Amino acid sequence: MKKEKKRAKVIRTCGRICSGKSTYAQRLKEQLCGVILSIDELMLDILGGDTGDRHDEFVSRTEKYLYKKSVEIAKAGIVVILDWGFWKKSDRDFARSFYRENGIDCEFHYISVDDDEWKRRIEKRNAEVRNGRSDAYFIDEGLAAKFESLFEAPDKGEMDIWI
Repeated sequence: MKKEKKRAKVIRTCGRICSGKSTYAQRLKEQLCGVILSIDELMLDILGGDTGDRHDEFVSRTEKYLYKKSVEIAKAGIVVILDWGFWKKSDRDFARSFYRENGIDCEFHYISVDDDEWKRRIEKRNAEVRNGRSDAYFIDEGLAAKFESLFEAPDKGEMDIWI
């Protein structure tokens, strides 16, 4: 018996840390019966919060693995939501090219928040981490500044959906 090939897509969320990507990804997951792939979730679940000097190496390896898995899942007919920031234009360009080369439809969804809201969300997340209600990364001022310096805001032409 020949199986019918389902057509799915990969939705890539883009935005600064604490912009609401994970909350948005959860909503998409429920609406589309999709699967979320998250670098942070995998890193925290497997390696814990303290990866020291090897953090960037582990992020890179995790990302490569999730790219492979996302193609496998999408080709099985399931919508994949990538819950990581795609902070640099070069990362967004790579993702666009990667999925096109693998014959996978994809969209970029950008979650935009102003600076005041961003700072409020960081404070909220940090309070949840401190109180044991979240296992997310704690974002101190130095880490927030580092992430902000790494983020390259997309232009309207790069994104399929702007939130």
